Amino acid sequence: MISNMEYSLLTSESVTEGHPDKVCDQISDGVLDEIIKHDPTARVACEAFISVGFVIVGGEITTKTYIDVPSLTRNILKEIGYTHEKYGFNYKTCGVLNAIGKQSPDIAQGVDIGGAGDQGMMIGYACKDTDVLMPLPIMLSHWMAKKLSELRKNKVLPYLGPDGKTQVTVEYKMGVPQRVDSVIVSSQHTEEILDSTGNKITDDARDEMIDKIVKEIIDPQLLDEDTKYFVNPTGKFVVGGPQSDTGMTGRKIVVDTYGGLVPHGGGAFSGKDSTKVDRSAAYAARYVAKNLVASGVAQRCSVSLAYAIGVAEPTAVIINTFGTGIIKDKDIVGLVRKHFELTPKNIIESLELRRPIFRQTAAYGHFGRTEPEFTWEKTDLAEDIAKSAGI
Repeated sequence: MISNMEYSLLTSESVTEGHPDKVCDQISDGVLDEIIKHDPTARVACEAFISVGFVIVGGEITTKTYIDVPSLTRNILKEIGYTHEKYGFNYKTCGVLNAIGKQSPDIAQGVDIGGAGDQGMMIGYACKDTDVLMPLPIMLSHWMAKKLSELRKNKVLPYLGPDGKTQVTVEYKMGVPQRVDSVIVSSQHTEEILDSTGNKITDDARDEMIDKIVKEIIDPQLLDEDTKYFVNPTGKFVVGGPQSDTGMTGRKIVVDTYGGLVPHGGGAFSGKDSTKVDRSAAYAARYVAKNLVASGVAQRCSVSLAYAIGVAEPTAVIINTFGTGIIKDKDIVGLVRKHFELTPKNIIESLELRRPIFRQTAAYGHFGRTEPEFTWEKTDLAEDIAKSAGI
């Protein structure tokens, strides 16, 4: 968590869309999107597992429509870039097992009347680090991970493979980012950039990745002579993707949110329709937090929402401004109660969550995005909140 201490280092990581866990997130959300495209009120809880040569797609789904799960899965794998054996996985030849069942009627009877689809606590956060009101380390990591994929797909760096990771450590002073202390870029690649030993990439390839990824994304004012760069620090990364690591839906929940800088409620997002508050209430909590910070009520703010399964109203609304609020945190709770309707039904309606928009959330973060489909990133209530707070 960001501290007001004079000096602190904060680290966050991201992964590319070809990372096995993110592949599974995209398959799960791809299934969700395809279903709600034809049946917006369907109940979907879909998870995927990927390993060497095969994918399992399972979960609980209640719907009036039909989708071809194996074909959908293969198309997603193709779009991500697993199109050849040189990447350790091929969408054409892999096995796909459909293991989907129906949602329990015991859950449905509480959700049908407008209650939450599960119990739990969901957390939203916003801060002044960046223009999108997100922590700097996670956004730099996301932007570099996305850049890796863009350079691969556009064949600017054709030797890159689909799998990859990024990580950034930022030095803060009194809660304000000052400089980037270290950067890690680890990307799957073909053998063509290995040096004569065959055990590590060439210096030219390393420098090229620093120039075209790190220095294209990070503000040069944040980089200095003491910034440390690690590019494929084991030496090489030829064997990647599902060939080297299994993947599962929901294993990158910290990457999906705020990069570990605030607590996480524990629930994953991908593959879940919006009656599941793990997803919809986490989006609502971000919406609340972002509007509070945008209003000027606080420089940074976390919003915790708690729900009981089958109950519509949140059982708790907790605000923490980390000492940056211009009014007391308990008074901000009153502002939240006044300006936001936080029942699942109202969240779904106000954020338009019955649309097939979710696969694009499944890589490069659910928050801090500027695409119009990310309705929870709006700051349309900030002005009203400021007036109510007397700012």
